[in-house]
Amino acid sequence: MWLFKYLFTTFYRSLQTANGRRLLWLFFRYAGRPRHQLRTIPFLNYRFQVPDPLSFTWQFKEIFADESYRFSTDAAKPVIYDCGANIGTSLAYFRQTYPQARIVAFEADPGIGAVLMKNLQTNDIRDVEVINKAVWINDDGLDFGSGEADGASMFSETGRRLVPSVRLRDYLLRETRIDMLKIDIEGAETEVLVDCGDALAHVRNLFIEYHAYIGHPQTLGLITRVLENQGFRYYIDSNQSRVRPLVNHRYRGNDLMDLQLNIFAYRP
Repeated sequence: MWLFKYLFTTFYRSLQTANGRRLLWLFFRYAGRPRHQLRTIPFLNYRFQVPDPLSFTWQFKEIFADESYRFSTDAAKPVIYDCGANIGTSLAYFRQTYPQARIVAFEADPGIGAVLMKNLQTNDIRDVEVINKAVWINDDGLDFGSGEADGASMFSETGRRLVPSVRLRDYLLRETRIDMLKIDIEGAETEVLVDCGDALAHVRNLFIEYHAYIGHPQTLGLITRVLENQGFRYYIDSNQSRVRPLVNHRYRGNDLMDLQLNIFAYRP
């Protein structure tokens, strides 16, 4: 029931904008295709290699149709940190929307990082510093599990291995101003944000994708406490529309997570 309601609402809203209509085309074109097969997908002025067409379609919805990462800035050359850049869809949006921005991108998964670099090169998306390492609380490496499409995380049990890591706090402290900090790091966000603490002082806008994994503590309160202590206002959004939530404990039938939220934080 929730899926029908969500798709109907998405369909209605999508008709209102050009990118919304492109989203519907992507759904009709790729939603029924086999999952987790590498394809080349044209969209807007780009041609991207995509490990999973359906996951990419959801990325297009969030990034280009809904413009979830749009922010206001008075900086001539805004600074953008993209933690969890995946295949580069967000980087295409940032470069298109903020052409003079200085962009630093992090991607933990080596395989996805290779696709990311190819997409940037193929589409002539320039002047992006790409760091193919996990964002973490130290530089000692992170025990990391691969996943299909965008499912890789520190909680995945598939293909676990130690990947190189960087301490995000060290990078933030090098900057005098960060106009946008995007954090979509599949479960590592709470520990990273707690470690950063006062290093967020110069961050103007912040997007966090919060994940709660089954069998692990829910830590939303720790994140909101960090944001409140650092003077952010925030808005929390969920598109789950879960029916009978005291009985239905799963996030869209997900076997790993029971909650996923988008947190938008900004300085008043």
